[in-house]
Amino acid sequence: MRTNFDLGDYETACFAAMKAVEVAVRDASGLDNSLVGVPLMRRAFQPHQNGKPGGPLADSGAEGGGQEAESALFAGAMGRYKNPSSHRTVGFDDPIEAAQIIQFADLLLRQVDRAKARNS
Repeated sequence: MRTNFDLGDYETACFAAMKAVEVAVRDASGLDNSLVGVPLMRRAFQPHQNGKPGGPLADSGAEGGGQEAESALFAGAMGRYKNPSSHRTVGFDDPIEAAQIIQFADLLLRQVDRAKARNS
């Protein structure tokens, strides 16, 4: 079977890649299904502050700015590349851009794997 990307359906391919990130974050964090998209990312990667624990995937060994950047990176990815396709038709017509979005999702999945390893 040919993939959505191979068929030129870049919107669906990008959506599926970012959905995989969302599912991986939810599974790794143990957060409830009621959290989706940007709120899920913000909660999962919420920075540790003033001695208070952060989100389940936040890197307690990283400095505050690094933790905030990771939270923003994941939230931004959802807000920019997954949420629009969840709610309306998005015109993806550039295969190079679509491939880059899919590669970005792969990088995020690697970071989720690192966070899981840190927590186990």
